[in-house]
Amino acid sequence: MSAADSTFKRFVEVGRVVLLKSGPSEGRIAIVAEIIDHNRAIIDGPTTGVPRQSFPFRHLTLTPFKLTKLPRAAGSGVVKKQVEAEAIVEKWEKSSWAQKRAAIAKRRSLTDFERFTVMLAKKARSDRVHKSVKAAGKA
Repeated sequence: MSAADSTFKRFVEVGRVVLLKSGPSEGRIAIVAEIIDHNRAIIDGPTTGVPRQSFPFRHLTLTPFKLTKLPRAAGSGVVKKQVEAEAIVEKWEKSSWAQKRAAIAKRRSLTDFERFTVMLAKKARSDRVHKSVKAAGKA
């Protein structure tokens, strides 16, 4: 069975962009530089501040992005050049996944007063929508 026939679309492979789920670099992206065994890979994030290290797959999330021509066991310099050439960080930041994560992080960092002002803004918007729908129904 080939990869084209599989129901899975993302595979652990050299050059795959991954999102870290735990550790000091949690929430950042990195690149799989080499696969060690069934459980671990060497990851590197020279442009995202993730040091080159061995990392377990259970603490990684595979993203749809992948570096096209990254050789196996490539050093940090090669990885950095590939990432910058393919603009992986910019693609990630434009993705809906990254934007949702940023919105959630922003929401979590709000103070009590900021949450209150957001609630008032939502009420005002809802009121305007309700009034315009009612006016459109009469017309």
